[in-house]
Amino acid sequence: MCTSITYSTHDHYFGRNFDYEISYKEVVTITPRNYPLEFRKVENLDSHYAMIGIAAGVADYPLYYDATNEKGLSMAGLNFSGFADYKEYKEGKMNVSPFEFIPWLLGQCATIEEAKELLENINLVNIDFSEQLPLSPLHWLLADKEKSIVIESMEDGLHIYDNPVGVLTNNPSFDYQMFNLNNYRSLSNKTPENSFSNQINLDVYSRGMGSMGLPGDLSSTSRFVKATFTKLNSVSGTSENESINQFFHILGSVEQQKGLCDVGNEEYEYTIYSSCCNVDKGIYYYKTYENSQITAINMHNEDLEGNKTIVFPVIKQQDIKFIN
Repeated sequence: MCTSITYSTHDHYFGRNFDYEISYKEVVTITPRNYPLEFRKVENLDSHYAMIGIAAGVADYPLYYDATNEKGLSMAGLNFSGFADYKEYKEGKMNVSPFEFIPWLLGQCATIEEAKELLENINLVNIDFSEQLPLSPLHWLLADKEKSIVIESMEDGLHIYDNPVGVLTNNPSFDYQMFNLNNYRSLSNKTPENSFSNQINLDVYSRGMGSMGLPGDLSSTSRFVKATFTKLNSVSGTSENESINQFFHILGSVEQQKGLCDVGNEEYEYTIYSSCCNVDKGIYYYKTYENSQITAINMHNEDLEGNKTIVFPVIKQQDIKFIN
């Protein structure tokens, strides 16, 4: 389970919590412009936009969980178990496997509008990366600097939703998640007036009473509500440090701690990493469950004309600053 958001101050930001019980040796991966992107059923991209993000470090291919390209278009895949449905090969369609969806789309699109043109003819085809790495059931948040959409391949076809809140979690489908926000329209960041009855005086005994009823559990529907409420009421300065700090605090409102979500066999789902990319500058920030120190990698400090991926191991050891 995961949560992905967009955020804007002076610059624009995109990132996510990656929540799971197993790590696949995640690495920050820069795919330069001339790395040959090979696909199973569509034309390869020998030249394309450069991109940066976190990928599984278990294969010689950019198996991105989330990424941003040099034009600022960003994409994240989130678990959609029980709802995702991939199709058989279809003649006349662009048959793209979900494991190659992120590099295929970010490699050739600079904006949401360009991506929508490609998506008109796409078929997310049921082709595994390998026997050892079968497809994950996913849906995707895709965002440029101005807006975002959600892409869901379900049994009844491909659904593309405009996303006015710039938030995505997991099940059920996005249209339900948006409708469910209606149940929380009375929430407020202000102290509420007494609307219970004019026949009784009720005290404001605490700050924050306007958010009473805001979900706090780990379910995907509750995380969607809480992340949306937190993001849309969020206030921060416009500097880079203030912006990324606030971004991580928004994600922190829905992070998962070890031990709270038992998935069986003595394993627990938890927030393996949180990421925040400044999509204007191409700087990818992250922190992990074990290491709360923010680490930054600037894609433009590397050779983006190369033909080999540039990989940075994710730093998991906690960095503690002693001052005495």
